[in-house]
Amino acid sequence: MDAGAIAMEMETPRLRLRQWCDADYSPFSVLNADAEVMRFFPAPLTRAESDAMADRCRALIAGRGWGPWAVERKLDRAFIGFVGLHEPAAALPFSPCVEIAWRLARDAWGSGLATEAARAALEYGFGTLGLDEIVSFTTLENRRSRAMMERLGMREDALGFEHPALPPGHPLRPHCLYRLPRATWQASAA
Repeated sequence: MDAGAIAMEMETPRLRLRQWCDADYSPFSVLNADAEVMRFFPAPLTRAESDAMADRCRALIAGRGWGPWAVERKLDRAFIGFVGLHEPAAALPFSPCVEIAWRLARDAWGSGLATEAARAALEYGFGTLGLDEIVSFTTLENRRSRAMMERLGMREDALGFEHPALPPGHPLRPHCLYRLPRATWQASAA
């Protein structure tokens, strides 16, 4: 996972995964304020919280060439959210790890765009970074994300866990973990 494997931008048939730009901040704040998009997070984000998150994503990509990339639809050049790889800061029971994460605007849901972008990110993680495994996790009730994890070839691990960033008793604290080993990814790509 070194900066020598820099890929500031990737393309898929319908998308560009790229570094963040100033114009992304406003639509990102709208996405993060949408109660349905943020349904499985503790709360929607304020504009300041959203901008701080975009700043962190931007800094990660600038520093090492990869991270939660901004996703732009090629057809209309619209920013639709982020998809990418991230090393969680929280002390999780399966740390250290690299996770694949995503958050797209509702008007991009149901069209396969998240899966398309995630496959590009996985290819980068396994092919370029040489990762042995990529994980993903979510609250137990997040059926849409769990279905996407399964479409990506990830399998649920028996290790359920309580997310340490949420207080005991919080309804979103119980999480499930999905794993994708490089060998499984390579076998499915072959």
